[in-house]
Amino acid sequence: MFDLKFIRENPEAFDAALKRRGVDPVASTILDMDAKRRALQTEAQAAQARRNEASKMIGKAKAQGNEDEAQALMAEVSGLKTKIQEMEDTDREQGTAIENLLLSLPNMVYDDIPDGDDEDDNEEVRVWGTKPTFSFSPKEHFELGEQLKEMDFERAARMSGSRFVLLRSGLARLSRALGQFMLDLHTEEHGLEEVLTPTLVRDNALVGTGQLPKFEEDLFKATTDHYLIPTAEVTLTNIFAGEILPEEELPYRFTALSQCFRSEAGSAGRDTRGMIRQHQFEKVEMVSITKPEDSDAELERMTGCAEAVLKALELPYRVVKLCTGDIGFGARRTYDIEVWLPGQDRYREISSCSTCGDFQARRMKMRSRPKGEKQTTFVHTLNGSGLAVGRTLIAVIENYQMEDGSIRVPEVLKPYMGGLDVIKA
Repeated sequence: MFDLKFIRENPEAFDAALKRRGVDPVASTILDMDAKRRALQTEAQAAQARRNEASKMIGKAKAQGNEDEAQALMAEVSGLKTKIQEMEDTDREQGTAIENLLLSLPNMVYDDIPDGDDEDDNEEVRVWGTKPTFSFSPKEHFELGEQLKEMDFERAARMSGSRFVLLRSGLARLSRALGQFMLDLHTEEHGLEEVLTPTLVRDNALVGTGQLPKFEEDLFKATTDHYLIPTAEVTLTNIFAGEILPEEELPYRFTALSQCFRSEAGSAGRDTRGMIRQHQFEKVEMVSITKPEDSDAELERMTGCAEAVLKALELPYRVVKLCTGDIGFGARRTYDIEVWLPGQDRYREISSCSTCGDFQARRMKMRSRPKGEKQTTFVHTLNGSGLAVGRTLIAVIENYQMEDGSIRVPEVLKPYMGGLDVIKA
């Protein structure tokens, strides 16, 4: 969501910024709609002023015994009332049209974001860890999971269709251990506040974070007026929607482990085997709400929190800065963390950490106010995976596999696994 005042004062810069994201020039359309609406509002104000004046004149005309003038004034007031109502209805329609257009536009990225079409144009920032070497040909996670008889796609499909999985025994516990470990790390060492959030939300929450109206096809809608959340970013960021926060309380830093639901619209044929792309999965999410001047540093901090999980698990990874063609709808800058998967012999995304500036805050009307002052400022919001549990499970399975198909348990997870060292068939 954007500030109309900014667009009025910087139409060329606005168009140039959105052109980098593949959006055709739109400032003139917005400003034309805005000018017509402001002209209508001026006309309505004038009509209301005349109506008030004429209403006062009716009593004077009657007091002077001028009944014809009084009747004419009454007719004028009645006509103005109808006209004003029509103008107010038109004003609401025009306001909705402008808002819908603004809601459909992606955020403006920072100048340092590389131009590009897709993930091939992302910029590598850093690499961590040493890729494991094997004396055998490493397998993919689904081969190992099925060999262990603890990862079942066929039975899950009987119940729910494709892109679901049933985990059992050691792998089910390993998945639970990963989620618990991540929460403990973020709350005990990184200072994030744990939150248990709803998994069903109304549409206004999804509008606030940018999933609606543009990406409705990616969501699962309930038979009520609710949607299943695609990420706890939605619920964590909306905690203070519509509120004015004391600036001295910022930043807020939240984390949550939640079930996430995505339709994966448009992903037909991609990652059809295994757990990479599921309709239902678990993720530990991080959200920060900050003062505008602190958001860039907060992004670096948040990314470091996500990296700390992989370092503790001793999983090799790299960090990339997303280009204009790959960055998310609401983001101004995004770092993707990609973990090394030996079975695929490639890096795969396991976390995205983004700063959205005031883009989401404007949509959900979330501000802050310095102590003792009247003026408010839109806060900045950030979000990041810390991490996607299913993809972390995949990474552990593939990086810790042994020749007989067993999986070694990472040292930091053993306390969560009852001291179990190896998951065997």
